[in-house]
Amino acid sequence: MTEPSPPLRRDAERNRQMLLRTAYELMATDGLTVTYEEIARAAGTGLGTVYRRFPQRQDLLDALFSAHIEAVVGFAEEAARQDDALAALARFLERQLELEAGNRGLGELLRGQKQSSTLVRDASERMTPLITGLVARAVRAGQLPAGVTPGDFAAAHVMVGSVMDASRTVAPQLWRRALAIALAGLQHADLPGVAPDETVIDHFYQDRTR
Repeated sequence: MTEPSPPLRRDAERNRQMLLRTAYELMATDGLTVTYEEIARAAGTGLGTVYRRFPQRQDLLDALFSAHIEAVVGFAEEAARQDDALAALARFLERQLELEAGNRGLGELLRGQKQSSTLVRDASERMTPLITGLVARAVRAGQLPAGVTPGDFAAAHVMVGSVMDASRTVAPQLWRRALAIALAGLQHADLPGVAPDETVIDHFYQDRTR
């Protein structure tokens, strides 16, 4: 077993968080092509500081994805506390997509399969029980057909996100229409085939080259 990394000194951790915020803001507009040089310049720090905190570019991407996971897990926890299961599921998807709509880099990260398998598994393990409970409640209430699964909502997220990416510069709100179509399909369509299981869901997001 490897020893856990020692905690950063307080000033080093402040630098790390400042660099993460800077990278997030730059990538929100310009996407994942933002360079370490641009991050250092915007943060008012040296290039060496960026490399010390994030020696590999994947270290930076993983840190950004980890922060996103925390936000989405929070959305799922809030949704699980709502009385109307279907409305909670719809709002959960909408809140995820709103984050992505406001950040070009985040969309590229999620649908470019740049995340580590470990982070994807962590996200799945934390969110799947919450979403499974919501789907089960919605089915019991007659809000969803019995064949709908959490995997179908993951597929809807990927589909609507792809519309978002394709229309970001020409029709930035089109994803909301696509989301309404996807949700209506889950409620009323006779879904063919087998619903995606957790293995397939993870495959939607994780980097298959790593």
